[in-house]
Amino acid sequence: MKKSNNPWRSWLVIALIAVVFFSMYRMNPNREETRVLTQREFYTALENRTVVDPVTRVIDRDDGETFLSGHLLKTLPASPASGAAETATPASAEAAANRPNRVAFRVPLVPGENDALMADLFRRGLNVRVETRQSAFSPFVAQLLFFFGFLALFYWFMGRRAGGTGGGIFGMGKSRAKMLTGKEERKRVTFADVAGVDEAKSEVQEVVEFLKKPDKFRKIGARIPKGVLLVGPPGTGKTLLARAIAGEAGVPFFAISGSDFEEMFVGVGASRMRDMFAEAKKRAPCIIFIDEIDSIGMKRTGAGALGGNHAYEQTLNTLLVEMDGFDANEGVIVIAATNRPDTLDAALLRPGRFDRQVIVDLPTLKGREEILRLHGKKIKFAPDVNLNRIARGTPGFSGADLANLLNEAALLAVRKGLAAVNQATLDEARDKVIWGSERKSAGYSRHDREITAWHESGHALLQLLLEHTDPLHKVTIIPRGRALGATMSLPEQDVLNRTRAQFLDEIAVMCGGRIAEEMFTGDISTGAAQDLAMATDTALKMVCTYGMCDKFGFRTFRGASPFASDNLPPAFSDETRRAVDAEVSDLVHKAYARADELLKANREKLAKLAETLLDKESMDGRDVATLLGLPFRESAAEAAAPADKPAETGPARQTTAGEDAAAETDGPAQSEDSPE
Repeated sequence: MKKSNNPWRSWLVIALIAVVFFSMYRMNPNREETRVLTQREFYTALENRTVVDPVTRVIDRDDGETFLSGHLLKTLPASPASGAAETATPASAEAAANRPNRVAFRVPLVPGENDALMADLFRRGLNVRVETRQSAFSPFVAQLLFFFGFLALFYWFMGRRAGGTGGGIFGMGKSRAKMLTGKEERKRVTFADVAGVDEAKSEVQEVVEFLKKPDKFRKIGARIPKGVLLVGPPGTGKTLLARAIAGEAGVPFFAISGSDFEEMFVGVGASRMRDMFAEAKKRAPCIIFIDEIDSIGMKRTGAGALGGNHAYEQTLNTLLVEMDGFDANEGVIVIAATNRPDTLDAALLRPGRFDRQVIVDLPTLKGREEILRLHGKKIKFAPDVNLNRIARGTPGFSGADLANLLNEAALLAVRKGLAAVNQATLDEARDKVIWGSERKSAGYSRHDREITAWHESGHALLQLLLEHTDPLHKVTIIPRGRALGATMSLPEQDVLNRTRAQFLDEIAVMCGGRIAEEMFTGDISTGAAQDLAMATDTALKMVCTYGMCDKFGFRTFRGASPFASDNLPPAFSDETRRAVDAEVSDLVHKAYARADELLKANREKLAKLAETLLDKESMDGRDVATLLGLPFRESAAEAAAPADKPAETGPARQTTAGEDAAAETDGPAQSEDSPE
């Protein structure tokens, strides 16, 4: 929304400030300290020669008073020279030149006694001036001006705080939505600028068609959804998709955050909501986009936190009325985004308001690769870059995460003085985003390096030996973040469903680090703390969530284990809980025994890998397989994309689907008692 310029408001504020200062002046015209003297005290000052010549006789017609005003000396003047006649004459102006030595006085004059006093002053040689005071504003009027001026300034100031750039008290209820038009934007955002959300784009295509050709829908009697709710994790491109809808349709686009409706004054949010819809109707067809709508659309709880006349509820009620009150033919479509749909009020989600919910989920492998190509158009790549490899190594990444990864790679390339971003730089940037920056300066003793090398060698060797694991990508003993080392695998494709055999092999790989440490040191360390947590959690899900144990079979348990994270009260007997815990322990112990047997059978390979890691610190999965004489598994996509193939930066295509957890095995995590 365009900000209106009202210069008269600034002049009004200046006028109010002038009124306040003028009123303050009229209410306190005397800036000096003033002493009120009786006539007896005044005669005493005359005798002591402390009265400064001249004295003013003031006739105040506003108050109806007459008084003498002037100045007194705080200290007596010097005695006259020897031989001079000592007379009680008033002090001269030169004697009072030092202003800190003066104090103002005031002597009220009583009617009927003024003539004798004035005659005595003239007899003493004192100059008396006469002054008549009468202001255009009476004291009462001045006080009223001061009061109303101060009150107006107070409300203006509070209005500025409440309304921000909305125009102070005169614009507290004005909408703070920013309006963008396709014609005014230098570069409109279109569907071509959005990657990885093909399914979401297809669902909102109807909105674009309605905004472009509304008559086509009206002829057949179709009603376009009044509201579209974009649901998805942070960073998946919900805001970008909303802007693309407006860009494709070429209509005005009002963008505002849910938090912008709430300020310190009750009712401001509701007023801004009404004003926003009023402006949108004037510019229909158009789109209103409300980001983070859960901040104003939370469930109402009656007498709870949002009950009564609370400002949140007022704003929500106004939104409900506005969405259900205007006709669909007006062409105003509301698009909102949230990552917490479970907190929204049911009245907001009913048909007639937000008719359609569009899932904007994390991108799949194909979507991640296309997002990398889209954001990589502005980056200079070296010929060896393989974006598919980076896409496979970033499961669970959002579009914002991938854009940040490319930016980190570009910064690393500049820091190293490279002419272009190569594959090694991309891999390093990915590791930095996942685990943190390298900590080569950390206190890392030879003993700690050996323990970490054996630990990570155990993970890596099992990753190659077991059948149902993802291909080994990298193993390192360089500390990153809180981990002293890491072993990373790359999934061959997006994993939507995981099997029991995959879970069991994953638990075995997690156990490999602890087993390798004990084989070569005869002792165990705190480095396997994260591995223990991950193995226990995986086994717990197999028993309680997925029904992957022989004893219970096709059953699910919630609250049956003290390790459960749902914080629900126990729903089963203590006997059942003990049985569940026993099954979890049995799964972990069997996987541990299988991993122990494999590593002991390949003890020489394990020692060879650990020694090589101590020397090289980081090794690629292919290099590890070659060193140990084991077959290396790689995905079909990586096999079809040789290392010397340049990265493609052409137009990207988009897909969308769910994504399972990241397929990576962290090395020994640095806990409070972990070796540094």
